[in-house]
Amino acid sequence: MIRGVIFDYGNVINSFDVGKFLAKLNEWSGVPVVTLRERVYGSNLHLLYERGGISSIEFRERIARMTGALVPVETFEEGFTDIFTPLEDTRALIRDLEGKYRLGLLSNTNECHFRRHIRRDPVFPLFDSVTLSFEVGALKPDPLIYRDALRKLSLPPEACVFIDDIAEYAEGAAAVGIHGIRYTGPADLLRELSGLGVVPQ
Repeated sequence: MIRGVIFDYGNVINSFDVGKFLAKLNEWSGVPVVTLRERVYGSNLHLLYERGGISSIEFRERIARMTGALVPVETFEEGFTDIFTPLEDTRALIRDLEGKYRLGLLSNTNECHFRRHIRRDPVFPLFDSVTLSFEVGALKPDPLIYRDALRKLSLPPEACVFIDDIAEYAEGAAAVGIHGIRYTGPADLLRELSGLGVVPQ
């Protein structure tokens, strides 16, 4: 029987568009967006940051060096974080599940996005446990990150389901015994959850 439901954040609870950040970098530096995308995301610097391998200060300084975008800290962080759009169906589902199941948040994310956006999200207080890659020092689909979520929920893997938009990450959860669901839309998600006996109301 499922007793815990664990959600990914990006493209499950909120969609996100890094193009908005690249547009800001273009505005600040004059460097073409295509070049910026290659320099920033082609370097995998964002993954190092999400793994907790560098601090927010170092991330910001390295972005400035590789792009020439020299702006105040507040301006940078606002532009870097202003990429999210709520997915209302999932948010309604979380509110419906709250109190009936133990709820977990498990996200590959960085310190800035957590500090400036995720922890301020109205649904954030509904989670019983929070597992963040930059704190754990591991990125999905590393088994360590799923085990951290299970430990915090105090539940065995077979009693939990994990929802992620990336198939590899849902499969990573399944590899440690959690029921993995790839999120493709609200109707499919409800159908998959129902098949596992998870009823929102």
